[in-house]
Amino acid sequence: MKPRHKKLALIGTGLAGLGIAAALVLNAIQSNLVFFFSPTQVAAKEAPTQKTFRIGGLVQQSSVKREDDGLTVRFVVTDLAHSMPVVYTGILPDLFKEGKGVVAQGKLGADGIFHADQVLAKHDENYMPPEAADALKPNQDYTKKASETLEK
Repeated sequence: MKPRHKKLALIGTGLAGLGIAAALVLNAIQSNLVFFFSPTQVAAKEAPTQKTFRIGGLVQQSSVKREDDGLTVRFVVTDLAHSMPVVYTGILPDLFKEGKGVVAQGKLGADGIFHADQVLAKHDENYMPPEAADALKPNQDYTKKASETLEK
């Protein structure tokens, strides 16, 4: 084999190796992507049905129910326009409370209930996950107008 052919074979092998490595990295990134959806987007069927995603908003008042096993918790996440029932089995974060921001990661069941495998609560009084805050913004004006109408 001529030196010129050896160089071309080496370059070709190197490019093939880089291509395979890039394909493996892109596949790993794609399989680990978790998208965020609000309850309104889930109700509009914009969320995937068989893939893991995150849902966020506020924990609806008087919606937290603990089951007898001590670990399973049912609650409702709302963005002030739509609500989504959530079931989570595990230990909730200390900062998890009704009326506060929450992001849950899991899958939407065929029964319409979001089955969470992870629940993230807000950091402090003034913090809400950016995705949850953005999901609530469009509905805050609606809620404000509705409360003003009820007060009159």
